[in-house]
Amino acid sequence: MRDYYEILGVSRDASQDEIKRAYRQLAKKYHPDLNPDNEEAEQKFKEVNTAYEVLSDPEKRARYDRFGHAGVDPQAGGADFGGFGDIFDDIFDIFGGGGFGGFGSYSQRSRRQGPVKGADLRYDLNLEFREAVFGTEKEIQFRRTESCSSCDGSGAKPGTNKSTCSACNGTGQVRYEQNTPFGRFVRVGTCDVCHGTGEIIEEKCPSCGGSGKEVKTKKLKVKVPAGVDNGSVISLRGEGESGSYGGPPGDLYIYITVKEDPVFKREGTDLFIDIPISFVEAALGGEIDIPTLEGIEKFTLKEGTQTGSRFKLKGKGVPRLRGAGRGDLYFTVNIEVPTKLTEKQKKLLLEFADEAGEKFKKGEKKKFFEKVRDAFN
Repeated sequence: MRDYYEILGVSRDASQDEIKRAYRQLAKKYHPDLNPDNEEAEQKFKEVNTAYEVLSDPEKRARYDRFGHAGVDPQAGGADFGGFGDIFDDIFDIFGGGGFGGFGSYSQRSRRQGPVKGADLRYDLNLEFREAVFGTEKEIQFRRTESCSSCDGSGAKPGTNKSTCSACNGTGQVRYEQNTPFGRFVRVGTCDVCHGTGEIIEEKCPSCGGSGKEVKTKKLKVKVPAGVDNGSVISLRGEGESGSYGGPPGDLYIYITVKEDPVFKREGTDLFIDIPISFVEAALGGEIDIPTLEGIEKFTLKEGTQTGSRFKLKGKGVPRLRGAGRGDLYFTVNIEVPTKLTEKQKKLLLEFADEAGEKFKKGEKKKFFEKVRDAFN
């Protein structure tokens, strides 16, 4: 069964106005009058109505948030025979859920709803390239469910008390007995009067509608360690949704996305960069400037450096997230060929070619693949 929030396309902390707005849009989109003879639209229309019926009611929504579909399904409940519960449920379905008598006579079972951990939350955090490399501190803001500050999570109006549920005598569950052609079976289900709490709220808290919870905006300062990358996850224990019945809160998971840098390319903890050099620098060698994360580094090229040659600056990469040291910086040199030459520069290059034994005449030198073709011919 699909999640009701997913069906309406809203977040779990959506307001009632957001839920109503989403419902109206979807109900109009899939209404049978606008989609005649469309079974798929009819099915989606039913799903939308079912989801809205639950999420528009604060009490039903609170039960759904706590127990999922079982919290709003009066037929939901566990079996008293361990792993055979599904088999008994199938039998009940086949014979109409109690059409053979005996269904409805119940006795109490001494087990109330136990502590339930709160739901985990996700937060997506975008970082600049250097923030991810060197680490930073960010203040984030998100909404989460917390215990109601008015009733301290009890759900009862301040100054009033709860009473023990008379249907289950405070156990939170009832046991149903049913006679079938296969014998007598017992099925344990959540009490549909107190919904598993074992208590009845006489006067509901006006702030939370009896759910004992309210949605609040939370601000946190998060320390981002140096070296995080795309897909890194920071977990904060206990910063998720509040728990139920004394259960612990869930956790908050922060997913990291890092913006690309215009200069450096990152692969793990290593950095890569292309450095343009002149023909003179490549031929004669010399000192060139290499950008690093901390500034400019000097590097001496040897004579006769070829275009595409790669060099390494050890320890000039990204700090390792779990462990000492840093990655390396690799730079590749590429010779830039000038596009505009003076007559003097052209003359000097021709003299260089002649000195090197190259017979060069403008427009007469064959291309490499032409020479290859001539050789084969």
